[in-house]
Amino acid sequence: MTSHQQKQIEVINQIEKRVKNNSLNFSTVSPVKDYINDTRVCLTSVHLPNQSLLKEIKESFIEPLINIEPDYYYYNESSLHITIKSVRVINDPPHFTEETVSKAKKVFSEVIPSHKKFKVYFYRFLLFPNNLTLVGTTDPEFDELFIDLDKKLNEEGIPDDKKYSNPEYYFVNMTLVRFPAPSDKIKAKIKELLSKFPLRSYMVDSVTLLTCNAVFKKRRIINSWKLK
Repeated sequence: MTSHQQKQIEVINQIEKRVKNNSLNFSTVSPVKDYINDTRVCLTSVHLPNQSLLKEIKESFIEPLINIEPDYYYYNESSLHITIKSVRVINDPPHFTEETVSKAKKVFSEVIPSHKKFKVYFYRFLLFPNNLTLVGTTDPEFDELFIDLDKKLNEEGIPDDKKYSNPEYYFVNMTLVRFPAPSDKIKAKIKELLSKFPLRSYMVDSVTLLTCNAVFKKRRIINSWKLK
């Protein structure tokens, strides 16, 4: 494990402590009854995973959780994604205009192709008050990409309005399920599932800019770019 990954793990552990102490200092998505038709939308960037990873996530995590709590909202294979960089957080009305989208597209088209692809090392879950995410550390190239995007978005006059827990080290996550509150059954199942999940790496080789709601519906893809 690299020193960079160790720093990322420290940030992730700090977030877990804040969740347990109910002292969140970063942006979150409040729950709604109907996620599919949720009118709150964001402008963000993601990586769309390959079929191999999607299948593994579905079979290893989502299906066993559905068997425990079938009434929660679970992401399907077409909506699972790895979050890369926010531009505008979720809201209704949106925090962005067509001009914002155009400027963001310009920034991403210049920045993404100049950066290297990187590996994600999924290793644990983070349980939030209203959702469960699979998180991973990364190669340093991810932070380099994130910081470059942040700088260029600021220069274009469209700074990211998301609050982050740490301004120096970032990590990737994949939301699996949303709920009003996690049940004790789900908490117990999460521990069991993670103990069976092999630590694995995954190569992120592209970034997609889009608008969508919290569960990847009302989706409008702006463009996708390959990392070098």
